[in-house]
Amino acid sequence: MMQNDIKRLSLILLFAPFALWIVLLIILPHLGMFYISVQEKVGPRMYEFGLGNYINFFAEPIYWNTLIRTGSMSLLVTALALLLGFPIAYYIAKIAGNRTRGALFLMCLIPLWVSDLIRAFGWILLLRETGIISSSLQWAGLINTPIEFLYNDATVIVGLVYTVILFMIVPLVSTLDGMDDSMIEAGYNLGGNGPTVLRRIIIPYAMPGIVSGCIVVFMLTAGSYLTPILLGGKNSSWFTEQIYDQFITRYNWEAGAAFGFLLLAFTSLVIWGGLKLSGQTLNSTVARS
Repeated sequence: MMQNDIKRLSLILLFAPFALWIVLLIILPHLGMFYISVQEKVGPRMYEFGLGNYINFFAEPIYWNTLIRTGSMSLLVTALALLLGFPIAYYIAKIAGNRTRGALFLMCLIPLWVSDLIRAFGWILLLRETGIISSSLQWAGLINTPIEFLYNDATVIVGLVYTVILFMIVPLVSTLDGMDDSMIEAGYNLGGNGPTVLRRIIIPYAMPGIVSGCIVVFMLTAGSYLTPILLGGKNSSWFTEQIYDQFITRYNWEAGAAFGFLLLAFTSLVIWGGLKLSGQTLNSTVARS
């Protein structure tokens, strides 16, 4: 009996920090934000419950257009991160030796050694009108006048892909590392070529890692703030900027909280659709990645 009590106490002590983290840092703040989002200001320090903040969002085209734009660009960043990250992950998991694998992982980790702010300013130094790339092109005689590479969608996408690609590579490496090499050999022995083996064997096996990486990358991209603002400038039109504007500039916490929940609902809906299209479940994706 005492042994069972000790096991139960040990399990509670091990689970307690995680439970406190979930409750104090996720559940309670979200409940508080939801409470704020359903309050409507009717006078100085006077509020009443209602859905006016959500109705105002749908009544103003610039808000939901910005949300749709943010979602579409986040999907594009996710797709590019997958296209670039899959070959790297396959090389790390199946081709590279142990020493080379460690070096490649280290190179992927380097961008995370500095903050988002420093990374964004690094891109600004490279891409601004008087930056390294424009100056180098002038020095090589390829252009006559300086070119401003900043403040457009392409720059924002490049900066976001650079920031999030590691979060695509890690689950892919974890999934592909568990794949038996004999499965690939069997595919070639049965007459399959490279594209066929990739399509029929490798990609289906790696699908949990693909879905897991896409979920993480999409959520991080849609919730990004510094990179779109600094690299996109006033033309970035990112939804997190609208949330920041409501909270800080207009000091309208009720609308800011509503916008935050709408962003959460939108990204959750996209992820649910992605899981349905891929035929995966969240439990199986987490278990195998």
